[in-house]
Amino acid sequence: MKKPSTVDSYIASFPEDVQIRLEQLRSTIRKAVPMAEEVISYGMPGYKYNGMLVWFGGHTHHIGFYPMASGMEAFKKELSAYKHAKGSVQFPNDQKLPLTLIKQMVLFRYSENSEKKKTAVRSQK
Repeated sequence: MKKPSTVDSYIASFPEDVQIRLEQLRSTIRKAVPMAEEVISYGMPGYKYNGMLVWFGGHTHHIGFYPMASGMEAFKKELSAYKHAKGSVQFPNDQKLPLTLIKQMVLFRYSENSEKKKTAVRSQK
């Protein structure tokens, strides 16, 4: 299978029911941080703003969401019901996506990256 070059082609490569879920996630991220650049990174959709914010990926039984270790740590309690690892969480395809939580996580990562940029600018002065 050829690697997708755009987020549209990535999403289109999945069955329709998964496409709907991936589009919900994409829309949630884009509304939360409209100025983020949408990219394909590590073969899946990713969003950049002062560095990488988050990624997501479709799978047979779940949607993977990758908000980095800091994003996982900040929402550890809210994510406890889901299968997760240091930098990722799995949202089962037979459950509704927790879009409000996803939005909060994206905004957290945006805040982290914005602060990182401010710190870098201050250190250059």
